[in-house]
Amino acid sequence: MIGPGTSLLTVNHDPHEIRIVMTKPIHIKKNAWIGGNVRILPGVTIGENAIIGTGAIVTHDIPDRAIAVGVPAEVIKHIDD
Repeated sequence: MIGPGTSLLTVNHDPHEIRIVMTKPIHIKKNAWIGGNVRILPGVTIGENAIIGTGAIVTHDIPDRAIAVGVPAEVIKHIDD
């Protein structure tokens, strides 16, 4: 599930040469929940059954069954069985 206003950003510029455009895929695994107005940056993987809080900016991979919030997003809890 992906909330409204969420952006999946797969394109960025090389920090050393702005005319070079780099692309990296985003992977969202099974049963991940992504809140509204979340920004997910290039190359990030959202783990299976992970939850991303509203308004988070995800700059790095989020593991399976984790809850991440904030700017930048940080894991605050892992979901138990």
